[in-house]
Amino acid sequence: MDNKAPRVTLRQWAVFAAIAQCETTTAAGEQLGLSQSAVSSALAELESTLGHPLFDRHARRLHLNALGRQLLPQAQALLDHADALERATVQPNVRLKLAASSTIGNYVLPALLASFRQQIAPDSQLDVLIGNTQDVVDAVQRFEVDIGLIEGTCRGEALEIETWIDDEMVIVAAPGHPLAQGPASHAALREAGWLMREPGSGTRELVDSRIASVVGPLHVALELGHSEAIQRTVAAGYGISCLSRHVVADALRDGRLVEVQSGLPRIARPLLIVRHRDKHPTHGLTQFIDALHGHASLHSDDS
Repeated sequence: MDNKAPRVTLRQWAVFAAIAQCETTTAAGEQLGLSQSAVSSALAELESTLGHPLFDRHARRLHLNALGRQLLPQAQALLDHADALERATVQPNVRLKLAASSTIGNYVLPALLASFRQQIAPDSQLDVLIGNTQDVVDAVQRFEVDIGLIEGTCRGEALEIETWIDDEMVIVAAPGHPLAQGPASHAALREAGWLMREPGSGTRELVDSRIASVVGPLHVALELGHSEAIQRTVAAGYGISCLSRHVVADALRDGRLVEVQSGLPRIARPLLIVRHRDKHPTHGLTQFIDALHGHASLHSDDS
């Protein structure tokens, strides 16, 4: 194959399709925004490259011949595909990879994702990784995801960390648990059987820093890797735990859990947005970050 041989251009196919529709070079030029001479020249170049005429000329009109009729559907499909590529480049469908720590991923993010898809990006494709805080930070640092949402602290020179919304933590027990009946002393809190998340979890980090540091070392009766498993086990009477109000809201409402009156100051933590400094913010990512900020505003108004 001769690499120097003339190639048919997309513009020539567009001229061909316009002439087939309009049947004159003048009308085709008006449709394409080209002069009549430019259209005639493009058609002549196309027919010369192919080595065959594509139209029969009759009374100043051009009618597709057999070869022209054969090529028109393929030419139109090519033009439609090129148009789709151009539109996708101008405003591509949103494709994002997200990572969220357990509480956010299971209790905060679902409604936000649904709202984003319904109101902002109906054709979006969102892939979500759910793990503990360290899992999310690692994924962001390795460029495996576009953005991370965490409930624990993190550090890293390559990371951009932004406070998102406030998350209140509550100590909970089953209604029949001894600590559910009245104010719990520090000694009673220390000795109670605690159900805890695994090390590396933002929830575990907060319990250690805000409760154990005040009342003393806690008796850890069980470690579980999921907040839902913890709240169900606490509701069954196994022990007590400290969980996000997002996690226990339904169980507190229907009486499966009660809030333990500990006398401790209000425990809250910021939920954080984490991005890599070198991650290019695509149009879709910018839209999603705007949605996160909008959710934060609503959350602030409701609190």
